[in-house]
Order: sequence, then structure tokens, then C-alpha cells
Amino acid sequence: MKAGRMIYFDNAATTMKKPPEVVQAVVEALQSFGGVGRGVHGASLSAGMAVYEAREAVARLFGAPSAARVAFCSNATEALNVAIAGLVRPGERAVTTAASHNSVLRPLYRARAQGADVDILPVAPDASINYDALEALLERPTRLLVATHASNVTGDVYDIERMTHLAHAHGALLLVDAAQTAGVVPLDMGTMGLDLVAFTGHKSLFGPQGTGGLCVGEGVEVPRYKVGGSGIKSYDEEHPSTMPERLEAGTLNGHGIAGLAAGIAYLERVGLDAVATQTHALVERFEAGARQIEGVRILGGQADSGRCGIVALNVGDVDSAVVSAALNADFGICTRAGAHCAPLMHQALGTMDQGAVRFSFSHLNTMDEVEEGLHALSQVAAAVLKDEARAGV
Repeated sequence: MKAGRMIYFDNAATTMKKPPEVVQAVVEALQSFGGVGRGVHGASLSAGMAVYEAREAVARLFGAPSAARVAFCSNATEALNVAIAGLVRPGERAVTTAASHNSVLRPLYRARAQGADVDILPVAPDASINYDALEALLERPTRLLVATHASNVTGDVYDIERMTHLAHAHGALLLVDAAQTAGVVPLDMGTMGLDLVAFTGHKSLFGPQGTGGLCVGEGVEVPRYKVGGSGIKSYDEEHPSTMPERLEAGTLNGHGIAGLAAGIAYLERVGLDAVATQTHALVERFEAGARQIEGVRILGGQADSGRCGIVALNVGDVDSAVVSAALNADFGICTRAGAHCAPLMHQALGTMDQGAVRFSFSHLNTMDEVEEGLHALSQVAAAVLKDEARAGV
């Protein structure tokens, strides 16, 4: 990498830069927490209180019915597995879209192999969704609609409220994959009527890796996924049925959850609207500038609800890995290239062989960094297109 500072535009994978209070919360937890719910001494009680306060923070953020309806998991992938495995049984039917990440697709494929019926709505080449076609799919009896709130490839945000209405009109539950939108696009389970929301902590919530969870609406019962130690009802042969213990087994990641709570507290202090406005400004400027660079093609961007903090692009027919590597080696610009665990989206975009270069922005990025990124992209684009032209001679 060229000498100088690193500019981090890979926040859709993990936000590397965290608010200082997140780091402080994790360090303090590491130095003081015992097992969550595993004792009546001070170290255990302080851990338990911190986890409870984190549940309350998550419930506030997503408008969940109560803290008890928030079950912590290791990330959104585990939360999606918990919900899909519990709600889609052999003989039942689930629907999703081609915008889905493999954390949705692979649990659904497994359910299909076990006897469930799975339908996947195609996505248009511009990454948009045909909601009339989605409604037609839902006319057959459906147990669960799994909706990706925003594509992790293109950043397109989809109309979750419309999907909720369609799902409920046809007797289906709605499970939202909020991995890319939690902390940057508002979600309210109460006002939007959402049944389940899967979230991860290490992206726009500024928490540590290994944190996330599932918010479960009232009246929605998700069967146990894991069983084992719970800290309560230890003499029962069956794992507890009460929430949130029903969906949690083993000692929770109290240290990470403390950091997650601090990340949410930061968002509450700054204001989610302010975070969204700042992130949108960065995305808007970067996309406008990138469109002016010769050979750059922006992917997606035509969904009805805007973008989250992501802009995906390609340069000519050059492999995305070549572009991303040059950005890093020559300019210290961190992006992600490849398939992004979203094969059906790349099939729709026509980028299965090329992949895509994903720039993803955080509220903690600056406009100066965006300008430096655009300069770097223009230089790399000119160089790789020149190399491509030479190779074609």
C-alpha cells in the first residue's frame, strides 16, 4: 500500500472506525463482567444488567414490543438461520427475492432440501423489484416472506412497508434482513407492522463483530434453534420456552453486547436522522463524481426507496478484483470486490464473472475522503482501461 493514511470504504462488511465510547465499553466489560445470568455476585449482576440495557436499546431502535422480544445472536446470519429454520417447515412455503444475501438463500435452500417450497422473485437488471410480481407469488399459501431491506451489493433500499402489506394481505409473516440498514435507515416494527427483524452489530450500529440478534413481534412464536445452558430452569429437560431465553443458549457475548449498546447510544446521541443525512450526502457526492469518470458503470440505484451507504461499480470489463487491488496498493483506498455473497443479484446485474467494486460509507467518513476516493478511482480507471486496451491489441 502507498505510504500515507488508509481510507476505509468497506463499512458494509464491518465498520472499522468506532466511536470511542464503544471501545471504552468493551474494555470496561472485559475488565469487570462475569457470566451473564450465571450468578448473584456483582460481576455477574453487572453483566446481566448491561445485557438487559442493551436489549432495551435495541427495542427502542427498532420499535420492538419489549426488551424481552430481543434475542441476541452472533450476527444477522445466525438470526436469519434461527428464524428461517424455526418458521419454514417441510410442506410449508417461503418467498424471497434475488436481492437476498447467502445468509437468507442458504437457509432457504436447506429448508427446500428438507421438503419446504421456496420461490425467489427475480430482480431486474437495474436492481429494482416488481411488487406486482411479488404479490402474484404470495397468492399461493405462504408461511414466510424474507425481505432484504437493502441490497448489500448495490445499496438499493426496498419498500419494506409495501412488502409487509403484501405479506399480511396473503397471510404470511415478514422477516426483514436489516444487516445493511440497521443504524442508517429507520425501521419501526410497530408503525411498519414488521413481524421479525434480523440485525447485525458490526456494521452501521458500530458494535463489535460477534454481535447481532432477532427482534420478534408479539404473537410471533419462533421455535427453539439451539438448546443448552440458559441460567434458568436448569432441572427441566427442555430448554426454556420464555423469550428471550428460548432463542438464546449458552453464555452470551456480554463484552460485545456492551459495545453494541454503546454504539446504539452513540446513534441516539447524534440522531439517526443526522447519521442518515450525512451518509446520504457522502453517497450522493461519490456517485455523482464516479459517473463522470470514463469507463465507470454504476450498478443499481433504481430502487424506489433510495440507497443506503453503498455504491457499487465496475470499470469497463476489468475484473473487479484488479480495480480494488489497485485502489488499495496505489492509494490506500479500502473497498471490497467480488460476489459479496449475493450470487442472484450478480446474475441479475450481469456481473457474475466480473463481480463488482463496492464502496461503502460510514457516518464517520468525511467528504474529503470521498474526494480522495474519486481522485483515486479516476487514476485507477484510466490505468486499468489503458492496460485492457493494450491487452486487446
